[in-house]
Order: sequence, then structure tokens, then C-alpha cells
Amino acid sequence: MMEERIRLIENLKKYGYLRSKKVEDAMLAVKREDFVPDHMRNLAYKDTPLEIGFGQTISAPHMVALMCEELELDEGLKVLEIGAGSGYHAAIISKIIGEKGKVYTVERIPELVEFAKNNLKKAGIKNVEVILGDGSLGLPEHAPYDRILVTCSAPDIPQPLVEQLKEGGILLIPVGRTFSILIKGRKRHGKLEKREICECAFVPLVGKFGF
Repeated sequence: MMEERIRLIENLKKYGYLRSKKVEDAMLAVKREDFVPDHMRNLAYKDTPLEIGFGQTISAPHMVALMCEELELDEGLKVLEIGAGSGYHAAIISKIIGEKGKVYTVERIPELVEFAKNNLKKAGIKNVEVILGDGSLGLPEHAPYDRILVTCSAPDIPQPLVEQLKEGGILLIPVGRTFSILIKGRKRHGKLEKREICECAFVPLVGKFGF
């Protein structure tokens, strides 16, 4: 499936979703087919979300690429992801931040926690920790984070996430209901300087600060 992966990456570059070599190399290194249900492996390199069970999806590759670019990832960063899903997005991030970096990813559905853990283990990825919990509360025990991304749509930006973001850090979150706006916030003097990136569609964030 390597040829399909290369073709997808070339298209993501062509349409401007992939802009840096580090994100391109990460997407080339991670096999998306290993992060989807077995009966969907043949669809792994379609640029579309795919169902992974329990009403959840693995994000479309163009959205993964876009979010990784907007996060401005570097080696050694500590990243919090809300919504582990199948573990694919965390796997991509882990390749960019390297062995000295760490991804904590929170998932509320126990079966998907195990799915993500197994997928990451098969992929040989060791710097991602998958945790069962309410992602809308963040993960205070490992705060502060250099980067926080939310892969589900929230009614508003949860305050715990703002509090757990390091000064100067970046938060990326879809806000809205059916169709959301991807918001990029950079923390300055304890508050988020926000700008809108694009329209998007995500499953809802469920939890105390979610829907």
C-alpha cells in the first residue's frame, strides 16, 4: 500500500495541506491501514474520515496534515490530544516530536482506548500514552503542555485546556455543532489569541465541558 500512501501525500502537497518536510515524512512513515478496522484497510488511503466503531471516526488525512502543520510541532515537545480514536493522529505527531517528545492522548470510550493502544504497539510507537477519561477536563497531572489538539467539536473552548497550556503554547480545537470552525489559539499572558483556520466537521466532544 506504499504506492497509495505516496499518491495521497502528493495530493495533500498539491492542494496545500502538507507544507513541511517533517509532516510529510511522518505521514509517509505511519501506515494508516494499521489504524483502521480490518474490513476498511482497502480504504485507508482515501482522503476521507472512516468509521472506527462506537460512532467515532479516524479523521481524513488532509485534516490530520492541516492540524499537524498548524500545531507548529518540533522535536521534544509535550503534546496533549483530546480524542485518541484509533491512535493514528497521535502516531503522526509522535514521529514529528521524536523520542524526546511525548504525546498524552485522552479517550472516553474504553474499547477505543484498547484499539489505539494495540495499534500504536503494532506500529512500534513508544512515546504515546493513551488514557481513559473525560477529555474536556484535559489531563492536569501532566500539565503544562506545549501543544494541545482536540479532534472532536466543542461547544466552546474548555477552560481547563487553556489553563493546562503552557505560556506561548498552541491550542487547536474545532468549535461548533454540525459544521465547526477550527480555531487556533496561542497563549499570551494567560489568555488565548485566537484566529479561525477553516470550516470542518468532527464528532462532538462529550464530557463536562462538551456537549
